[in-house]
Amino acid sequence: MAEYDYDLFVIGAGSGGVRASRIAASHGARVAIAEEHRVGGTCVIRGCVPKKLLVYGSHFAEDLHDAKRFGWNTEGATFDWNVLRDNVAAEVNRLEGLYGQTLGNNKVETFRERAILTGPNSVQLASGREITATNILIATGAWPSVPEIPGAGHGITSNEVFSLPELPKRAVIAGGGYIANEFAGIFNELGVKVQLVTHGDRVLRSYDDEIVDRLVDISRQKGIDIRFHFSIKAVTKQDDGSLLIEGENGETLETDLLLWAIGRTPNSTGLDLADVGVELGIDGSVKVTDDSRTNIPSIYAVGDVTNRVQLTPIAIREGHAFADSVFGNNPRTVNYDHIPTAVFSNPPIASVGMTEAEARANYDDVKVYKSDFRAMKNVLADRNERALYKMVVAGPDETVIGLHLIGPDSGEILQAAAIAVKAKLTKQDFDDTVALHPSMSEELVLMK
Repeated sequence: MAEYDYDLFVIGAGSGGVRASRIAASHGARVAIAEEHRVGGTCVIRGCVPKKLLVYGSHFAEDLHDAKRFGWNTEGATFDWNVLRDNVAAEVNRLEGLYGQTLGNNKVETFRERAILTGPNSVQLASGREITATNILIATGAWPSVPEIPGAGHGITSNEVFSLPELPKRAVIAGGGYIANEFAGIFNELGVKVQLVTHGDRVLRSYDDEIVDRLVDISRQKGIDIRFHFSIKAVTKQDDGSLLIEGENGETLETDLLLWAIGRTPNSTGLDLADVGVELGIDGSVKVTDDSRTNIPSIYAVGDVTNRVQLTPIAIREGHAFADSVFGNNPRTVNYDHIPTAVFSNPPIASVGMTEAEARANYDDVKVYKSDFRAMKNVLADRNERALYKMVVAGPDETVIGLHLIGPDSGEILQAAAIAVKAKLTKQDFDDTVALHPSMSEELVLMK
């Protein structure tokens, strides 16, 4: 058997790559990892973590307004974007250091440079060094998509949005997914005039229709201008620095900032995967089997670059399962059923299992239970914003096959409830559970 420099070489130090490296090393493997950007990947550096911190920061706008109804005098309160931006950046730096420390503590050698494949068992670093490994793992994630239209480069993506030198007065957000809706809520609360445009007839297509409709209604009430059937044809930078956006329908918009949030593409370009013979999908995704192996036996891939499910917890589970299978003598795969997800819009959405439409397409005997209510805090704040909880059940036992929430803290509430859906509990099991009063979560066991 040939002797290689490492038992495992990982390209990409994001959530999946770092977890795979750490677990493989814990099983005794000699591991190295290469990262051309910053250790921590999209989620930690330019995604979930800084985004959620901005969500927290933006919510103080409403909290300060509502505080008056609770007896607090907030007169004179002001907002400083530079303070929030810099504090978020400092937290990201801290977390990046911890990720690097974790790799070092587990004796994983880190190369902070780009790596490309040169063979089924070899890579080349940007410095020119050739390295060999028994196994290679591709964990390079995904990258924001930008359309090929005139002037598209005048816009920014989620990669750049966290380091804006100043807040714009006006922003156009192109897209209908979770990134678009989250930043629409963030910018709007921070005082930016927001227009969200999407080429389709709805946003958040994978979520329950009724929940999404509620978000659109509330977003518009909050001042967000949502426009459907708006495809951007071209972008022009004007003399005063503003942007002129031309729609396919002949309509134009003027803005100070254009944020592309139209999806994310598997980040496989320039790795020379095809030259080595690794099979790729039409979208550039690395094709893998259930155990994350490519068509080349020594090469594996996990996370967003495979475009199976683009979620950080999934990348982590895939990386862990890969390491246990290959180096821990514990072959296993990831179960993709009943994955809970959340959109940290304002208000947030959380979902697990089938939507009502999906359930009716797959079952004959579907029932839907709902609770449409105002959170207690909103009542006293005199905020006419209603939460909506939906429970989708099927079969004679009314097995719960879907839960869909919109309202304050939906993500926090759904995590525990998702266990019940995963465990195939019934509506009666929910009914038999005593309500925790007063709380929003008690509505889950009081639905009619």
